[in-house]
Amino acid sequence: MAETKGAPRQVRTAAIASLVGSALEWYDFFLYGTAAALVFNTLFFPTFDPLVGTIAAFGTNAAGFLARPLGGIVFGHFGDRLGRKAMLVITLMIMGVSTFLIGLLPGYAALGVWAPVLLVGLRIVQGIAVGGEWGGGVLIVSEHAPDHRRGFYSAWSQTGVGLGFVLSASVFTLVQAVTSKEAFLAWGWRIPFLAGIVLTAVGLLIRMRVMETPVAQRAAPAGKKARLPILDVLRTHPKAVLIAFGARIAENGALYVFLTFSLSYAATIGLNGDLVLAAVVAGMLVESFAMPMWGALSDRVGRRPVYLGGAIAMILWAYPFFAMFESRNPVLVFVAAFVALVICHGSMIGTQPAFFHELFDSRVRYSGVAFGHELASMVAGGFSPIIATALFAWAGASWPIALFLIGMGVVTVIAVALAPETAAHPDQGKEDVPACPRPSISHTGH
Repeated sequence: MAETKGAPRQVRTAAIASLVGSALEWYDFFLYGTAAALVFNTLFFPTFDPLVGTIAAFGTNAAGFLARPLGGIVFGHFGDRLGRKAMLVITLMIMGVSTFLIGLLPGYAALGVWAPVLLVGLRIVQGIAVGGEWGGGVLIVSEHAPDHRRGFYSAWSQTGVGLGFVLSASVFTLVQAVTSKEAFLAWGWRIPFLAGIVLTAVGLLIRMRVMETPVAQRAAPAGKKARLPILDVLRTHPKAVLIAFGARIAENGALYVFLTFSLSYAATIGLNGDLVLAAVVAGMLVESFAMPMWGALSDRVGRRPVYLGGAIAMILWAYPFFAMFESRNPVLVFVAAFVALVICHGSMIGTQPAFFHELFDSRVRYSGVAFGHELASMVAGGFSPIIATALFAWAGASWPIALFLIGMGVVTVIAVALAPETAAHPDQGKEDVPACPRPSISHTGH
């Protein structure tokens, strides 16, 4: 067993490679969201009313989310047929180049309408890349990990997502601090995008060192690869796809309200933007290292209780989150961000990799995990900042946004409540990866 799966050294190598690669890829993806909230409305939509310009900037941000299911389908297909590792290398290269090109893109003043058109095009390329990356980044760890510690190890891939946001926001803050407002709008905002190409090279070197997963290695000579994985997964695992989709709604939709919308909301209500950015960055930093703890807890008590706890906590925290922001008390703003991210969001995203892994058989797992995950990203993550901004513009208050968060939470509670508990079962697809029997674990399917 030590030679085929769960060897400590290879599990750690896979976890580190996934964490670092994910952090760098999501650094690129989150840069755009931060710039959309702070810069792009002025540079690419200067003829609009400021609030309308913000909605338009968030709209270009949503274009990346609309493309993510396509990335999940394409890279899921080749990931199931050719292996996980190659897809992770390709997606990281695509993301790095597209981010670098955004940093070179002239604004509306130079190119007119072509500036936002090209911006949207590059954002779509980013979306395709990140849509294919997440599933592979998760599986490169979860398929190396032993069954009884899958939650803990696979959650480290999510830590990379959190650190990617922290890195992007920190670089943006640093550039803002060392440049004037005029210089930042003229050229300073480009620095974080251009620096991404260097980080991409580092990520590629690290990802090239990780071994292919045992599942992918054994599927090739055995001839057990699905010819059209996405069609197979929709035919054989429709319920699993719907569960993954529903489970993601609250986790992903709420995240972009907390991270992206909160920055523009703070400016609208006269709250110090630097304070909010600091609170969000600090909360995400703590959450990043809490994710493996939530994953480890799911190894002990099950995926469903931990995931449901996070969704219910988010429902309960929706109104207090905005009330604390509106108090303009720095301590309460930090508390609002910490509870929202570390507890509500962290418990869901930390449990998610192992939970989604266990919903699908190994021969179509990349396609199933990626498609269910990215379909929800398109619906929830892509549109939640736009919906939140529009609701605020309509009501002039935060209560409709809180109701919006509650609605997403209810969808996730229902989806997870209908899901089977997967933590007590060995890895599906054991026909591909022989494993040592563990008498204490039932082999009942689900």
